[in-house]
Amino acid sequence: GKYHADRALFRTLVVLFEGPEDLSEEVFERHLWARAQSLSDKDEWLGYRPAPEVSSDPDDPHFSLSFAGEAFFVVGLHPNASRPARRFQTPAMVFNLHDQFEVLRAQQRYEKLRAAIVARDVAVAGSPNPMLARHGEISEARQYSGRVVGPEWKCPFSRTSSGVDAHG
Repeated sequence: GKYHADRALFRTLVVLFEGPEDLSEEVFERHLWARAQSLSDKDEWLGYRPAPEVSSDPDDPHFSLSFAGEAFFVVGLHPNASRPARRFQTPAMVFNLHDQFEVLRAQQRYEKLRAAIVARDVAVAGSPNPMLARHGEISEARQYSGRVVGPEWKCPFSRTSSGVDAHG
């Protein structure tokens, strides 16, 4: 795709929803995964395969959502988020290219940026985000909605195509 011709850092797509604005964290999470499933289904219908460098299995520690063959880390935002950093005036989904994190790692800049983000979150919320994990430690699907979930949590997403997973 066009991204690989110009791998400029920090390309992000933000999708804003008109509402509803009074969603609980659980209901927002259901809406987030319904949108992710719908987008993924359309991606499959268009013939795109999952990004080969990540898993399409949401239980896999190497999971990322894939669209048009690119992997994305999704950040959900909404007015009633328990974490201040996840609050926004309207429901939103922020799509960050997974590759930009890999570029930062290769440039030895990832850990410094991550530490700054954690420090800002602690300054605003008073504690680090308990859901924060590095890619490969635990499925990032658990982090997308911003809701604190326990070990029993099951992701409501399924990529049904027979795409080749690097880790599956």
